[in-house]
Amino acid sequence: MKIAIHAQLDYRFDRPTDVLLQLEAAAIPEQIIDDAHIDLSETEHFARVSAHDLIGERIWVRVGSELRVDYQATVSINRILNDCQALPAVPPHQLPGETVQYLMPSRYCPSDQFQSFVRAEFDALEGGRKVIAMRDWVHSHLSYVPGVSTSDTTAADTFIRRQGICRDYAHVLITLVRAAGIPARIASVYALGVEPQDFHAVAEVFLGGEWHLVDATGMAREAAMAKIGIGRDAADIAFLTAYGSAVLNSQSVQVQAVP
Repeated sequence: MKIAIHAQLDYRFDRPTDVLLQLEAAAIPEQIIDDAHIDLSETEHFARVSAHDLIGERIWVRVGSELRVDYQATVSINRILNDCQALPAVPPHQLPGETVQYLMPSRYCPSDQFQSFVRAEFDALEGGRKVIAMRDWVHSHLSYVPGVSTSDTTAADTFIRRQGICRDYAHVLITLVRAAGIPARIASVYALGVEPQDFHAVAEVFLGGEWHLVDATGMAREAAMAKIGIGRDAADIAFLTAYGSAVLNSQSVQVQAVP
C-alpha cells in the first residue's frame, strides 16, 4: 500500500515563540519514505531531534510572528499484518524492558482506575481476543462528536461522557488494555478513510511479541496507516506544541492512495 500525504499549517504568534513540530511520517522498517519535502516560513532556529522511543523525529523551530508549514510525502507501507484476535498476550514477567512503561497509567490514561471494570467486562477473554473485544466495546459505546473534548479530557472523562474524537477513542482503548496487563500506547498516523481528514490517533498494542495498530473509531485500517510518532498518550504525539500563545489561521491534511 502506497499513500500520498499533504499537510499544511498556518499559525500566528504575538511574540517570538519556540515551537515543537511532529508531523513527518517516520522512517522506520515497516514503512518506506519514497519521497518527502517540508517547507517552512522563515524561522530563527531549526533543529531536528529524535522523537519518543526513537520513532520518527521532532523539529524545534523558533518563529517570529508566523509559522507556515507545507509537508508532502509518499510512503510505502510494508508492515506485517496479523489477525490480532489470534495473537497471545506476553506475560508481564516476559515483556521486553522498553514495553514496560506502556503498562503504567499516564496523564490521559488512568488505567489503574479501570481494573475492576475490565475484570467484570472482559475477564473471560485472553490476549488478542480480549483486545479486540475492548476495541469493539469502545466503538459501540462511544459516539464520534468533534468539539466535545479539550486538551484536558482524559479517558475517564470520555468513558463517562461516551463522546469524543479519535484521540479520545484511543485513550479509552489504551486505558482498558493497560488495565488488563497488556502494553498499549498511542500512535499518531496519516490514514486513508478518516473523515473528516486530519492528523489521526490510534492505539498500538503489544501482542505476540510485536506492536499492532488498532483504530477504535473503525475508520482506518492498519495496512493504510503511515505512522508519525508514538507515546504514552496524546501529550507525546502533538503535531504542534507552542511554548507561548498561538493562533490557528488554517490547517489541512490530505491522504490519498497512490495507484
